Amino acid sequence: MSHLMNIYWLILSFHVSFITHEDMITPEVGQTVTLTCRAPTGRTIQAVKWSRGDPGDQYVLLFQDGRFDPGKQHPSFKNRVDLQDRQMKDGDVSLILKDVMTDDDGAYECQVLVGEPRSWETISISYLSVHPAGEPIKSV
Repeated sequence: MSHLMNIYWLILSFHVSFITHEDMITPEVGQTVTLTCRAPTGRTIQAVKWSRGDPGDQYVLLFQDGRFDPGKQHPSFKNRVDLQDRQMKDGDVSLILKDVMTDDDGAYECQVLVGEPRSWETISISYLSVHPAGEPIKSV
């Protein structure tokens, strides 16, 4: 498992140079957080996908054709995620994650499907480090 994560982080580190936004978020267990993502304006967003660095093809959220697609959503995120603005005005495709748990730790990638030919573009990566309520945040 750690070997797969090392490969993922290596690939991610090469990919980061193309990303327009990165965040480190450190909520307490049980809080609701917003993972910010804003696509470039002037382009039609056909779909938005939020994924986490887990192996496999499950995602945190997929929104296309004006609705959520629960087909391959990771079970731990069901009924806990939403878009901040389902109309995606001004390119806002930020993710709301409710009732965060320590298992939610990780890197969250925001991608939008735009243009012709249709292609997924990574817009931002948010790093989530959840800590138990009442405990101080550990310095990295």
